[in-house]
Amino acid sequence: MPIKLSIIKQDFTEGLSQISRFWGFPKGMGAIFAVLYLSPTPLPLDEIVSQTGLTKGAVSTEVRTLARMGLVHRFSKLGDRKDYYEAESDFYKSIRSILKERQNSEFDRAIRSVKETLEKFESGSVSGVEAEVKFVYERVKALQEFFNAIDTLASAVIKLENLGFVNVTKILSVLK
Repeated sequence: MPIKLSIIKQDFTEGLSQISRFWGFPKGMGAIFAVLYLSPTPLPLDEIVSQTGLTKGAVSTEVRTLARMGLVHRFSKLGDRKDYYEAESDFYKSIRSILKERQNSEFDRAIRSVKETLEKFESGSVSGVEAEVKFVYERVKALQEFFNAIDTLASAVIKLENLGFVNVTKILSVLK
């Protein structure tokens, strides 16, 4: 028995909602991107509301955020007061936008917080039970090393832009 396209689209939308959440964005943002990505034509806010089940206010807010990140593009039609939206279809560009957004906001704050905590330990001014102090220090140090690695990886992905998508794909296929 064939699967209805509407079910496929609904499952895809739910999947992107979960991915959005994984990256630290609202689920609705992923749903909006999914609906726009699967649409062959740009959609007005009312249609996005209808397809996602989100409120018009939520859709409006999330669409503006997606547009600021370069993941959605706004269009106008002559003689029509509505704005229409279309998803960015270049995945490499999308991932780069997400990484830049993450790198510029919460990620930087998290890195700073962990670094400041580590500096307190390294200043020698932390008191407490020696074994517990050492344990917490090692955990914070490990998290700092992880954040440094993720930051380096994100920066590398952003810099890969100069190589172009085809060349990046070739490089990644060698690593498989």
